[in-house]
Amino acid sequence: MAKRQDASTGEIIEDQAKPAASSSSAPTMMVKVYAPFQIYFEGEAYSISAINETGPFDVLPGHHNFLCKIVPCTILIKAPDTPDKSIKIARAIMHVKANKVTVFVDV
Repeated sequence: MAKRQDASTGEIIEDQAKPAASSSSAPTMMVKVYAPFQIYFEGEAYSISAINETGPFDVLPGHHNFLCKIVPCTILIKAPDTPDKSIKIARAIMHVKANKVTVFVDV
């Protein structure tokens, strides 16, 4: 047990041990990666990584609104209960808004 000081009373309190957080409780966002005639990925994800003209970047849940052109690279998606998904692309546009990421491939 860890000890801490209560901010409002100044009293020393012993914290109860908390169970470790499982990976399923981590925040997620909705991700959809698709081309005009194919859906590469659609579902919840912990993160998506790609490269734009300024370099590599990651998008995590709660990311600010964002729009960019993606240069040729491999997009990496980390999703719950599935292996990491790699998608090789030649060109794409990524749109991030309201905890939802949409990647338009081959546009």
